[in-house]
Amino acid sequence: MMRLPWFEYRAPRSIGEAARILAGEGPEAMLIAGGTDLLPNMKRRQMAPKILVSLRHIPEMKRNGSALGAGTTLTEIVTKTELPLGLRQAAHQVATVHLRNMGTLGGNLCLDTRCNYYNQNYEWRKAIDFCLKKDGAICWVATASKRCVAMSSTDCAPALMAIGARVKLVSAGGGREVALEDFYNNDGIDYLKRRPDEILTEIKIESSASCYWKLRRRGAFDFPVLGVAAAIRSDGDIRIALGAVASRPFLVDKANEFLKGKKLTDEVIEEAGRLVASRAKPMDNADLDLYWRKEVSADFVGYALRELRGDDMRATRLRITRYAL
Repeated sequence: MMRLPWFEYRAPRSIGEAARILAGEGPEAMLIAGGTDLLPNMKRRQMAPKILVSLRHIPEMKRNGSALGAGTTLTEIVTKTELPLGLRQAAHQVATVHLRNMGTLGGNLCLDTRCNYYNQNYEWRKAIDFCLKKDGAICWVATASKRCVAMSSTDCAPALMAIGARVKLVSAGGGREVALEDFYNNDGIDYLKRRPDEILTEIKIESSASCYWKLRRRGAFDFPVLGVAAAIRSDGDIRIALGAVASRPFLVDKANEFLKGKKLTDEVIEEAGRLVASRAKPMDNADLDLYWRKEVSADFVGYALRELRGDDMRATRLRITRYAL
């Protein structure tokens, strides 16, 4: 049995109080909301904060209206029929019902990057002399690389990027707002542009027609090995975002530029798929063959754009993703 290391637990009642604790405790403290990602990492000794600062009992983290509180659970996201369909589809495909009941939208956006050489227990990692992401000096996926190539596994980030979401970050010194696509670094270790003293408090979204398609080996309880989100913005522009093929989720700029002002004909969809596949660069650090994952990214773009066009994709969605929302 893997046990948690010892830690102190703080339960502030406001964002301001939580921010002051973070500022005072420095690198010794980490935030916890649902804990579905952090606690397993602590059990594997990948993270060992001395202090956990809970966001669970802060009402401001759960407010809705013009923005979604980062403390909104994934289950709540799924049930809010007024939210963009792509976001609800992404939230519905995260893990299992029990984990979605605990996991939060903010937690999914800040999800730790994953790798077959990193997501193991301490003894397994010690046997290979650890890895670049934690305690080691070599990236076992790309041994010549000076950068960790662990991949992003958030489902909600691509769905939110496609619709142009923005996030609010709050610290004891004030707040700032950034576009979600500017929230991530393409680095498996330093994968967020959130400072250690900042709290992701809310996500501002626009109403858009959107969808999300996820590739995983099992029909449930699996992280994505490919995520494709597509949306039609209020200005008519179509945006595609990819997940699980790099250390960050990202907008596919070349394909999005190509799609501007075009109708979604079969020929346009095929060319957009080709452009997206050229930008997908999965590494051999997750489930399924990386070359196949790159190849099928074009197919998944086709599924997403045809769904946006209004085609009936229910049978395909049931066959590929094994569920329909």
